[in-house]
Amino acid sequence: MSSPPDSPPPLLPPIGQGQAQPASAPVPGSAAPENIANLELKARLLLLFMLLLVCGSALYVLYARGAFESTQRLVLMAEDSEGVVVGMDITFAGFPIGRVRRIELAEDGKARILVDVAEKDAHWLRTSSVFTLVKGIVGGPNIRAYTGLLNDPPLPDGAERSVLQGDASAEIPKVISAAKDLIDNLNSLTGSSGSVGTSLANLQVLTGRLNGPGGALTVLLGSEAEAKKFSATLDRANALLAKLDGMAAKTDTQVFGDKGVLPETRATVVQLNAMLGEARTSLKKVDAILVDAQAVTSNARDATSDLGALRGDVEASLRKVEGLVSEINRKWPFARDAEMKLP
Repeated sequence: MSSPPDSPPPLLPPIGQGQAQPASAPVPGSAAPENIANLELKARLLLLFMLLLVCGSALYVLYARGAFESTQRLVLMAEDSEGVVVGMDITFAGFPIGRVRRIELAEDGKARILVDVAEKDAHWLRTSSVFTLVKGIVGGPNIRAYTGLLNDPPLPDGAERSVLQGDASAEIPKVISAAKDLIDNLNSLTGSSGSVGTSLANLQVLTGRLNGPGGALTVLLGSEAEAKKFSATLDRANALLAKLDGMAAKTDTQVFGDKGVLPETRATVVQLNAMLGEARTSLKKVDAILVDAQAVTSNARDATSDLGALRGDVEASLRKVEGLVSEINRKWPFARDAEMKLP
């Protein structure tokens, strides 16, 4: 390819200075237009690729944000929309199911929060669903949906629902006020004239009495004099117990000693056992005599019964004899005539 006519001719070294340039070496500046044309084509391709990359990224972001999904409109009525921004998610069980698209001011002064809910997640919202706007101490507010009965009819498109709001930061002044009251009460209790201060002073006095001469007795009895009286009483009681111990020892010797009451009583019991043995032998003899007497008495009883039968027989014979004599007297010729009295 020939050089352009307006380009300057190549410079040749003067004759006699240095070696001659070989005929096969390229001439500098002869390939520059071809490189410039390739560079322009590459730049155009790079710009086209960058444009396609930016458009693809934008389309992907729109797809990821749900711009091409079919949605269902939900209107939430709140007292105020403080902290609510466009693009905020509405969550159900911790999963985002919708996004805030616009915030408006209603005619009654309430905030209208327009939410787009994806149709694939709209079945989680029912007519009995409850919506809350919770504002935490740290971070922004959260819009949550709660559905207790999944068998209720689904929430229609464009439905309006009231939002239950809760602001944890609104309780901070109450908490600070309660803490201030608590601190004031603690100061009044721990003061010098407070109940805790008085109790500590009394405890200090009690500790001093415990460390005193009487110790715990002074604290229990109220004064050192009473503690001394109690100590004297304890000493007397100990002396009395010592005397009682001596008397108990003497009693043991007199009762349980070799010549005490208990051995003599044991000997007496032995003698009584011997006398009772002799009495038992005598009673056995008496029992034998009584058995013999009982036998004699039974024989006498039998004889008495025989005499009764014999007497009965004698009386029967006498009655027969008497009857016979009467019959003889009646039939005898020398008997007296019977008197007959006439009327």
